[in-house]
Amino acid sequence: MNLPLHLPLHLPLLLPDWTAPRGVRAACSTRSSGVSAPPYDSLNLGDHVGDGEANVAANRDLFARAIQAQPVFMHQVHGVGVVRLDARTPHGIEADACFTTERGVACTIMVADCLPVLLTDARGETIAAAHCGWRSLSGGVIEAVCAKLATEGAMAWLGPCIGPRAFEVGPEVKAVFEADDAAAARHFKPHREGKWLADLAALARMRLQRCGVNLICGNDGTDAWCTVGNPARFFSHRRDRGLSGRMAACIWRT
Repeated sequence: MNLPLHLPLHLPLLLPDWTAPRGVRAACSTRSSGVSAPPYDSLNLGDHVGDGEANVAANRDLFARAIQAQPVFMHQVHGVGVVRLDARTPHGIEADACFTTERGVACTIMVADCLPVLLTDARGETIAAAHCGWRSLSGGVIEAVCAKLATEGAMAWLGPCIGPRAFEVGPEVKAVFEADDAAAARHFKPHREGKWLADLAALARMRLQRCGVNLICGNDGTDAWCTVGNPARFFSHRRDRGLSGRMAACIWRT
């Protein structure tokens, strides 16, 4: 993982360690350097978690000015809906993935344990982003968004998410992934009676590769990427029992 780099306004953002096509930029926020009070301290970008409306608006303005692009914050429902973004797309549009060819519009995914996946085609002409919780991932959100761009030579970056030592799931979650691809079994480890530990990032990598995306950077399942295990850096819905802010991962064309 790259160390946080300070962009304009001294906002610490994670920058992908990839060689993206010219003109493609991407970043992921942390929980630092915003205006929200606990338990949303401090750069909470989610307007649906109980934080004050003015705080969220101020944080989103800080984030937009830092990336120097126009993020579109969607209403994510753990589904597989994909929308095309342009400069007129409003915040709150319902979808769990998005793509655009327009410059200055940032495909944006909010997370606090789910996995954000950012994508670009080989030419940097179409960019995309997907919200990958286990429901949307198993439902086919990766496949749905990959259908919107040419995958030959495409690349993806996986942001922080709940890690494979923290993501405890029941047998029904394991079963739904195995029903799609028996090879998914290797990304589940027995934990305790009736429970498994799932590697969300590895499951996403498997599906990206199946779609023809083989240049995959970012989250490799190690502890540094785990939202649950890094409370000073990342929000975590599960760790904080629902009282948590949201980070944002976004990709845009300059």
